[in-house]
Amino acid sequence: MAAYEYTATDRNGNKISGIYDGIDSVAALRRDLAKMGDTLLKARRKKSAASKHARITPDEIVTFTYKLAEMCSAGLPIIRCLETLEEQIPNRSFSFILSDIRQSVATGSSLRNAFGKHGNIFSNFFLGMLEAGESSGRLSETLQASATYLEKQADFRHKVKSAFAYPVIVGIMCILVVGFLVIFVVPVFSKMYRQMHVPLPGPTQALITLSSTARSGWWVIPLIVIAMSLLLRLLWKKANLKSRWDSFKLSMPVLAKFYRLAVASGFIRTFAMLASAGVSLVKALEVAGIVVDNAKITEITGHLQKSIQKGNTVTNSLKKYDIFPPVIIQLAASGEESGTLSEMLNKGADFLDKDINRMLKALLVKIEPVMTIILGLIVGFILMSVYLPMFDYMSHIE
Repeated sequence: MAAYEYTATDRNGNKISGIYDGIDSVAALRRDLAKMGDTLLKARRKKSAASKHARITPDEIVTFTYKLAEMCSAGLPIIRCLETLEEQIPNRSFSFILSDIRQSVATGSSLRNAFGKHGNIFSNFFLGMLEAGESSGRLSETLQASATYLEKQADFRHKVKSAFAYPVIVGIMCILVVGFLVIFVVPVFSKMYRQMHVPLPGPTQALITLSSTARSGWWVIPLIVIAMSLLLRLLWKKANLKSRWDSFKLSMPVLAKFYRLAVASGFIRTFAMLASAGVSLVKALEVAGIVVDNAKITEITGHLQKSIQKGNTVTNSLKKYDIFPPVIIQLAASGEESGTLSEMLNKGADFLDKDINRMLKALLVKIEPVMTIILGLIVGFILMSVYLPMFDYMSHIE
């Protein structure tokens, strides 16, 4: 199978262009376009039209989903919607992907399968909502709900990035300051002390050794970083290591509570949104477990599915696992009694998100001074190590 970049005319004589993926020849491309009422003008083979290396931001996905939902709610055919968005989107990679999706739908593919070909761009949650909307005839509603959910996810990511921007900047400044002192300042004092034949205390000797190593063997550092990256990549493929790491994240010092709330919120919100779109509870749990992407939660998801299949309520199933806070259990019970499970679970996820925001702010209040103190201690140690021999030399002169 290959990919072709083509130019054609539609029924009205308008020129259209795009990329068609998964065909054997130009003749096959001409036949497929003819099925859609288009006439092929020219085509050339591309090495790949896959979305593997496409750079598409979460914000672009959110904007696309909102626009698609609005156009579907206006009653436009899905192919027309995709064609219009394909022309409007400035990101060329995204436009090519939409062209491929439109062609797949036009030749009889379901929306779920057409978008699923680009699973690294569109999340499992999005694909699950598409499938639910298409099968229930509520596509515009499920797309609107998907856009709202994806927007909340994007907002959360932006908040986390903004929150940790200061610690990251302080950390980078710390590395730069230490690097400057070790590479440029310490050698000057080292040369001076050698000429003065001053005995060096332990901290100073250690600092000079570090400086010499950094200056003469700096090229080793990139090699070590590359080797470590490759090693971690190989180890990460082992399911056992990932499982242990995911379990550690749920119990790690300081950040465990924050991470557990984030995982619970993402899982519950995904489950609630899919259930409200008409997806079965068992399938909604499966997708929610995939979206959260934690081996421990995947294991819990399997148990929850079995519990639901045995006829247990969602409340009793969730109650067995302490990853879900009491407020979620209470709201689930209330929702099942009143027949508004999805709405109540969404409210629970909103409540958890507020808790996460409060914890994030509180964490930052603690992190900022700690980072400043660490930077001060490191720089102070370097300066002390540099000046200790001088103080000792001056005391002997007196």
